[in-house]
Amino acid sequence: MRQRSDEQGRAMLDALLEGRSEPGLAGHAARCLGLPERGRYAVAVLRPGGPAGVAMEAEGLRFLRRRRADREVVVVALGDQDPAVLAALLVRWCPGPGGIGPVADGLVGLGAALRLAETALLTCPPGTTEIVRLEERLPTALVASQPELSARLVAEVFGPLLALDPADRTLLVRTLEAWLECGGSAGRAAGRLYCHRNTVLNRLRRLERLTSRSLSRPRELVEMMLALDAFRLTAPQP
Repeated sequence: MRQRSDEQGRAMLDALLEGRSEPGLAGHAARCLGLPERGRYAVAVLRPGGPAGVAMEAEGLRFLRRRRADREVVVVALGDQDPAVLAALLVRWCPGPGGIGPVADGLVGLGAALRLAETALLTCPPGTTEIVRLEERLPTALVASQPELSARLVAEVFGPLLALDPADRTLLVRTLEAWLECGGSAGRAAGRLYCHRNTVLNRLRRLERLTSRSLSRPRELVEMMLALDAFRLTAPQP
């Protein structure tokens, strides 16, 4: 009877993850799984690692793991914990890459949380092993969720850049990344890149000429940043 109840609970959890909304489904699933119907939940999507259907607890969180195709879905009852605690645990336990959706209010929100966790996963560039939260990647998630528009954005903004020698292109892209990560400080970016501040400024001016966009104009800067995100999501890793 316990095995049958567990199987029913897993089947209903799958139905909730699929976004089904039959009357009474969430309540029945809550009783079978021993979870609150109305509570704070998070959903993570990861590379498979370990047997499917395992339940475990740590740091005041309860985890339910389900295998779906080439992904592992982790449903987490957060209680009053911050989702950042979940992210830190998954980094230690699971092979990345992975994406974590926003907090769902109750079991009925698991389907939407799963879709957004999958979107968060799309923001991880090829070859990376990071586990990210959607809230930390919203602009990149917009780009990643529209691949056709993203490709056009890269072609429109970075077209001349793509025609450069790969080593030259990589140098300019890394300089732009460092400058953005350093809050627009050429001096700090130079320290990160092990070069002179004037070298950073010269590379950025060259980038502006190639793209016909100015990093000092907010709208054009936004275009450059989104194009950079789209480029990183599709560019092969060195």
